Amino acid sequence: MGQKINPLGFRLGTTQNHHSFWFAQPKSFSIGLQEDEKIRDCIKNYVQKNMRISSGFEGITHIEIQKRIDLIQVIIYIGFPNLLIEGRKRGIEELQTNIQKELNSVNRRLNIAITRIEKPYGHPKILAEYIALQLKNRVSFRKAMKKAIELTKQTDTKGIQIQIAGRIGGKEVARVKWIREGRVPLQTIRAKIDHCSYTVQTIHGVLGIKIWIFVDGK
Repeated sequence: MGQKINPLGFRLGTTQNHHSFWFAQPKSFSIGLQEDEKIRDCIKNYVQKNMRISSGFEGITHIEIQKRIDLIQVIIYIGFPNLLIEGRKRGIEELQTNIQKELNSVNRRLNIAITRIEKPYGHPKILAEYIALQLKNRVSFRKAMKKAIELTKQTDTKGIQIQIAGRIGGKEVARVKWIREGRVPLQTIRAKIDHCSYTVQTIHGVLGIKIWIFVDGK
């Protein structure tokens, strides 16, 4: 079962929580869900548009959205805050204005907060973006995976597994390569596993990157 279901959904309610906190009537649930997608897409597009490094590296682990009757609270968990505000004195206000225009709502206030991740390379989303950036620059996939594991060792993780699938290295036949360091108990519900699925467009085609990180468990 550890490989037949999303590790985050498998542990929802035990070690994982929802990233959206709000209640709605059944008829308006779809509207609230679309609002969440608009908010997240607007933030990601803003970061990619205004960052100074190569496209594709966002540094955002996840975005939490809390809704009330008159307030929308957005918390951005990011490993490198400079990607969001560097070079722009009013970066947060500009982002807030863009989201309000996208939502087209005047009855609710919007508040955006940024939470910095202390050890960014302990999160699979940032590691996946790092590996994708290396693959775009034609770095060997083995070297990219080993370097990602070295970066993870600087954190408090207990194990990591990295998998890359597709036309790796420009081969004609698609293949799957993976590497693991430490323990990654995918079938243990109490084990705190962080997971990310990421796709990257290279000159040889689309590659899929999956990362499992064992943070802590009993």
